[in-house]
Amino acid sequence: MDNGSLFKYIGGRQCAILGLGVSNLPLAKVIAKAGLPLTVYDKAEVSKLGADAQELEKRGVRFVADGSFEDVKGELIFRSPGIRPDRITADGGAEITSEMELFLHLTLAKTFAITGSDGKTTSTTLTGLILTEECKRTGHGNTFVGGNIGTPLLTQCEEMTADDNAVLELSSFQLMGIRHTPRYVAITNVSPNHLDWHVDMDEYVCAKKNIIGENTERLVTNADCECTLNIAKEYASRKKLEIILFSSKKHSFEEIFEGFAENDNARAIFVDGGCICVSDRNSKTPLLSVTEIKVPGQHNVENFMTAMAITYGTVDSSVYLSVARSFSGVEHRLELVRELDGVAYYNSSIDSSPTRTAAALSAMTGRSIVLICGGYDKKIPYAPLASAIVEHGGVHTVSLTGATGKLIGEEIEKYRELTGKGKNITLAYNADFIDAVSFARESAATGDAVLLSPASASFDAFKNFAERGEVFKKTVRAF
Repeated sequence: MDNGSLFKYIGGRQCAILGLGVSNLPLAKVIAKAGLPLTVYDKAEVSKLGADAQELEKRGVRFVADGSFEDVKGELIFRSPGIRPDRITADGGAEITSEMELFLHLTLAKTFAITGSDGKTTSTTLTGLILTEECKRTGHGNTFVGGNIGTPLLTQCEEMTADDNAVLELSSFQLMGIRHTPRYVAITNVSPNHLDWHVDMDEYVCAKKNIIGENTERLVTNADCECTLNIAKEYASRKKLEIILFSSKKHSFEEIFEGFAENDNARAIFVDGGCICVSDRNSKTPLLSVTEIKVPGQHNVENFMTAMAITYGTVDSSVYLSVARSFSGVEHRLELVRELDGVAYYNSSIDSSPTRTAAALSAMTGRSIVLICGGYDKKIPYAPLASAIVEHGGVHTVSLTGATGKLIGEEIEKYRELTGKGKNITLAYNADFIDAVSFARESAATGDAVLLSPASASFDAFKNFAERGEVFKKTVRAF
């Protein structure tokens, strides 16, 4: 990207940015550096937005302290991911876009993007590691990882070339209304999530599907998830689109693509004989032994399959083994913090939905567990979580906290009444997060694991899951 391509995209239009957050601050700097007129709308006065905002104002950026986002003046309007497009009222003819769409339009790098309800952070991290390893192996290109994970990549766009890779984690918020889409895309799975923000499940699914566009060359989806399988079927007739389905439950191309119209660009990735394999209709190739994957849990096998599917054919298969042997997991995902008095403490703060917590529990089968759950309410159902907790068999105490703590407790009680199982599970609620952690410590005996896996977002008490995880680790290390 250079100023010429930016000028061409903007085309002399008056720009407005809504919300000077993590993704939009770099955007504001890029537009201001190019000398283009810009107005920033935010809830706060410029004096409260920090030194960067004040420097932007000195460079001629106009600030409006109005968080209603009504009557926005601008012909090209960049929204923050957390602002719904239908909240914005502007002059007729204004184009509503985003920092991410601008990046996708301008970058010369090959774009790999991953979305989904669960597993997208680990899958994105693995994809970045695989492509980085390939760049090292060949001595060509660099790999950049960003989007909803790490830092926005717009400011690095200028240094990217066609030899480089841009790996993006994309949320449903970022995908709302997006038009210029990535080249290689994956949807890990779809389950109820963020229903406090999306009007309903249909809108949430449509936002995820927005990752697929006319310029998408490869679609990777999960054959074990009914929603993502149906998305693949919807796009199967697009002749130039390569479709790769992965499955941890089915073991052949024919089983995975049952019911699909014939597609010459279709491949399947699955486990057969303890090995992750790739197959078309005619042949099968082993790629990686499952035993080489260091991180535990079936969900991590699926994360590897996602990353292998989205990168297949663009890397030498030897890099899969190298990454599998070295990858020990992402921070805040089943992260062993310490062992104290025979008790192991695990931080899985990234588990912000019931399905993530269910996956964490399945990775700890056979363990005696004190579970810490609860947080911000995204208006999603918790009955499936209750089933996972009770049916695990090893959870003997649940320390509940936050806005959803009591809701989770109520669902566990209902499940116990319905099934007669789990009567031995102790439930306790502490509104304060640190009190809930302290209660978990008091409830744990030698040989137990204390697992922070909240099944809820963090915004009732923390700015994000990472801060929640850091507070947990600091508290545990101070015991």
